[in-house]
Amino acid sequence: VQLQASGGGLVQTGGSLRLSCVASVNIFSINVMGWYRQAPGKQRELVASIGRVGIANLSDSVKGRFAISRDNIKNTVYLQMSSLKPEDAAVYYCNSVPLGQLNWGQGTQVTVSS
Repeated sequence: VQLQASGGGLVQTGGSLRLSCVASVNIFSINVMGWYRQAPGKQRELVASIGRVGIANLSDSVKGRFAISRDNIKNTVYLQMSSLKPEDAAVYYCNSVPLGQLNWGQGTQVTVSS
């Protein structure tokens, strides 16, 4: 199973990005999908998750700024990021919640300049 994240890049503080993660598996079979991020020297953390029918949860650090969505037909999970801050800089990955159902794929780098 492959998870391919894309859409990262360099943005200024306050900017926006939309990340996409395409899975090679039918994600409808995965109840909850999530976006994780890992900054240098820090542990990987879950920032957003979404259930099969669209119920979303966001971490306090991104609530009000990020939105997660999924397209079960396209096997794709999205993360719309707005009002980006330097502390949002990290490599972003998607995976199942809880972990263990899918292998980690390649993440996408988000860099936020101050």
